[in-house]
Amino acid sequence: MADVALSSPRAAPSRAANVWTYVRGHVWFVIAAVVVAAYVFAAAFAPFVAPFAPTEQDMMSFMAPPAWGPHLLGTDSFGQDLLSRTIYGARYALLIGLGAVLIGAGGGLVVGLAAGLIGGRVEWALMRLVDSLLALPSLIMAIAFISILGQGVDKVVLAVGVALIGPFSRTVRGDVLQVKAQPFVEAARLMGVGTLAIVWRHIIPNVIFPLAVQATIRVSYAILVSSGLSFIGIGVTPPTPDWGLMIAEGRSFVSFAPWIAGVPGAALAVLLIALSVVGDGVREQFDPKLKKEG
Repeated sequence: MADVALSSPRAAPSRAANVWTYVRGHVWFVIAAVVVAAYVFAAAFAPFVAPFAPTEQDMMSFMAPPAWGPHLLGTDSFGQDLLSRTIYGARYALLIGLGAVLIGAGGGLVVGLAAGLIGGRVEWALMRLVDSLLALPSLIMAIAFISILGQGVDKVVLAVGVALIGPFSRTVRGDVLQVKAQPFVEAARLMGVGTLAIVWRHIIPNVIFPLAVQATIRVSYAILVSSGLSFIGIGVTPPTPDWGLMIAEGRSFVSFAPWIAGVPGAALAVLLIALSVVGDGVREQFDPKLKKEG
């Protein structure tokens, strides 16, 4: 009567061997993982990696092009070093992306568990609420929440996180309904195990791992939505080194100073592609639904 979340000691080496085989056979996954690790390192140690403070201005180098010297990737219209602002921008991008996904996954876990376990009218009401969240794109939902909450990094994290509750809720509800139908859950009920004990020992362990896999995939989307909010001027406020703000500023000078928007735009694109490749790799390796289909 062991559920699928529990594995024998012999299963651990086989899983590790499968992961190692996958890594050896997927070069792009390894490259993407290295790129993501580099972004995380730069974000964590931004004060030591960046050559300048993100808001430090060089009065003699306004809109300086990329060149070998103090400003390797050039400066913006305020004389701020683009390399430094891009490095600090990675910190805000990852902070917002991870924070929003944690909020969305946490809210989705609560709503999905309640809908899947209680059923009946409660499930109907919760799913209609989720449908209303999914009726509009996450960017539009985030704009609506930002208009209520106001601007700022914390507000963007909360707005994007709430907008992501809908997709996570549907994922969790579907997994809960599948686990409830498993024989080991029914056997636990027949043995007199309490409902809370069944949820804690059997339902949640079998739901939390697929949820974590989905959260890995959603990080890149959360970063894209938050950058979009800043780009249209309702997300993070200046002079925060946010990539969306930097791209929006460089839009006015793209004809004669394309590096102002190009540098943060390239950094954003590379991170999103790398996160997508890593997320797809994690999903292929660990998502039980894909393993069943295979």
